[in-house]
Amino acid sequence: MVICDPSSTTFFVPMLCDRLTIRPSRPEDQSAILSVERKAFGRKDEARLVDQLIPAPLNTVSLVAECDGLVIGHILLTEIEAPVRALALAPLAVLADYREMQVGSALVRAAIETARSEGFDAIFVLGDVFYYERFGFSSKLADPFSVRWQGRQFMVLELKEGVLKGRKGKLEYPEPFLR
Repeated sequence: MVICDPSSTTFFVPMLCDRLTIRPSRPEDQSAILSVERKAFGRKDEARLVDQLIPAPLNTVSLVAECDGLVIGHILLTEIEAPVRALALAPLAVLADYREMQVGSALVRAAIETARSEGFDAIFVLGDVFYYERFGFSSKLADPFSVRWQGRQFMVLELKEGVLKGRKGKLEYPEPFLR
């Protein structure tokens, strides 16, 4: 259970973590982020993606979850070419020992609020339907947009109500997503 002070991004998590903080990543976090990505997914693909996107000249939102000063989670949003001002959410990673503590949920909520405050219209994600639907993501809303991984697990979240109504078209992801 995460206890949150709504006026801050500091969370109090019982047991393993006395204080969970969600904050923008810093350059000195890069090796910890890559370690979290590799450990969370058990492979290097997501770490490679993050390593290529964060320093690229793209508009990205990179947030980390810190437990008592240790980076235990990471989320990345990257701007994509779309009929609206949009971001792609990928990847979201949390170390296994912290997965049942709502760390991922805290990262997703913080990323959504950051994207909203920066004036984006939508966030697209390819992921677990039951996980992302609880944040408002919808595969039905994503159907009019074409991308190589079309299907039920491809979803979108409107950050401004009705911004996707009547919109359709091709989404262009940065090159590192296509490898």
